[in-house]
Amino acid sequence: MTVSRRKLLAMTVPLAMAAGGVRAQSAAGPTATITQFYVPLLQIMKEGRHTPFQQRYQTLAPAVDQAFDLEGILRVSVGAYWSSVPPAQQQSLLTVFRAFTIANYVSNFHAYKGRVIAVSPTTRAVGAQQIVSTTITKPSRDPLRIDYVLRNESAGWKVVDVLLDGTISRVAVQRSDFASLVTKGDASQLIATLKSKVSTLSDGAITV
Repeated sequence: MTVSRRKLLAMTVPLAMAAGGVRAQSAAGPTATITQFYVPLLQIMKEGRHTPFQQRYQTLAPAVDQAFDLEGILRVSVGAYWSSVPPAQQQSLLTVFRAFTIANYVSNFHAYKGRVIAVSPTTRAVGAQQIVSTTITKPSRDPLRIDYVLRNESAGWKVVDVLLDGTISRVAVQRSDFASLVTKGDASQLIATLKSKVSTLSDGAITV
C-alpha cells in the first residue's frame, strides 16, 4: 500500500499502521483517544480487500465517532456560512461528511506492509488543546509525522484537527476545498459532492 502526502491530505483523519502494531504507552487522556482509534483501523488493514468494503466500513465507523468531533470539524471547515445553512441541511451535511470521513479511511488503508507507527507518550499543550504526535515509518523512507489536535469535551478527548508534517492543517485545507461549494443558506452542492465522493471511494458499496 502506498500512502502519499497527497492522499493523507485528502483524508479527514489520516493514518497508517504496521505489522508491528502501535508503539505507545498506555495512558488516559488524549493519547488514549489516538491509540484506541488505531485498533480497529489495524483490523481493517489486516482484512484488506478480501473483506467487503461495507463490512470494513462498519468496523471502523464506531471508532471514528468515538475519536473525532466530526460536527466541530465540519462547522469550522464550512466556515462563516455554517450558521446560515438550514438545520435540516446541516444534519444532512453532517451525515454525508461522516460517511466521507469513514470511506476515506477504508479506501486508503486496505493493507499494511512494513510500516511502523509510533505514538508519543507525551503531549503538547496549545491553549486548552493537546497535540498528540505520531510518526509513520516505512523501511528505507524518512518518517512521516502526523500530529492530532484534541480538545477535552463532555464526551472526552476528541480530535478537532490533524497536522501533516506537524504543520499542514487538514481543517484549513478542507475549508479551502469547501469554500466554493457552500453559499449563504445553501450547502446542497457540498452535500452532492461528498455523496459522489463516498460512492466513488466505496465503488458504490456505501450510499448516503
